[in-house]
Amino acid sequence: MSTTTAVTARALRPTVAQTFVAMMAREIRVMRRNFVSIFIRVLLQPLLFVFVFAYVMPKIGAAGGGGLFAASHAGPTFSTILVPGLVASSMIMQGMMAVIFPLMMELSWQRSITDRALAPLPIPLLAVEKIAAAGLQALIGGLLVFPAVLLIHAKGQAPSVHIGNWPMFVVIMVVGSLLAASGGLLLGTLIDPQKIQVLFALVLLPMTMLGCVYYPWSALHAVRWLQIAVLLNPMVYASEGLRAALTPQVGHMPAWAFLTALIGGTAVLAWFAMRKFTDRVLT
Repeated sequence: MSTTTAVTARALRPTVAQTFVAMMAREIRVMRRNFVSIFIRVLLQPLLFVFVFAYVMPKIGAAGGGGLFAASHAGPTFSTILVPGLVASSMIMQGMMAVIFPLMMELSWQRSITDRALAPLPIPLLAVEKIAAAGLQALIGGLLVFPAVLLIHAKGQAPSVHIGNWPMFVVIMVVGSLLAASGGLLLGTLIDPQKIQVLFALVLLPMTMLGCVYYPWSALHAVRWLQIAVLLNPMVYASEGLRAALTPQVGHMPAWAFLTALIGGTAVLAWFAMRKFTDRVLT
């Protein structure tokens, strides 16, 4: 091979960065093509929840959220409590679902992960690409919820939301999205597809109900053991972080606590997820 031919071959060979960008571009094209289905999947649950608790119940005379969060001059409306919690819930759920089910199909039924592994990209970076793509979907999912939770409410039940700390808001949205994607990648490599119902029964449902989505963490002081136990739930920190950024007038966890948990948890989950993903692809 001549020197000119060798130089040309090296120039045409894609770099790791180019391959990574190309794979991300593919993920974005898929998301754009499936935007309607993603939009419906993300909005359906929070839309129904806001409609019932912030619109229907006040209309029929029931206090949204019970006596603790009933609209009054002394406390916030229940819709104010809901905004950060539902954004966090949608973000976490979307980030996990965006990677769990496709990964299960790629690792078991289709084995299409083999094609991805043949790309000129180290397998750990392939895991990073999946985390980044799912994190992007989680971020979009969280942002899509804002119109629903801000606009659907009964008279006098409007949420009081104000982003007083933009850097904190951006950090929580981005890190929370990556945390969800990392957790989804880890679960997708560990759970047997034939036992997928376990994911809903033992992971997703308890995570949502005990994730401080419908109430602030500080309100659990009356049930001290539960207030401590829910600290194992990553959704708690996303909800409390967004509560601090969006509704600081509502009691919330200290910033150092949720930031440490979100950033540290993302790093730990991503590391474990990359290791497990690499093991599954190579076996």
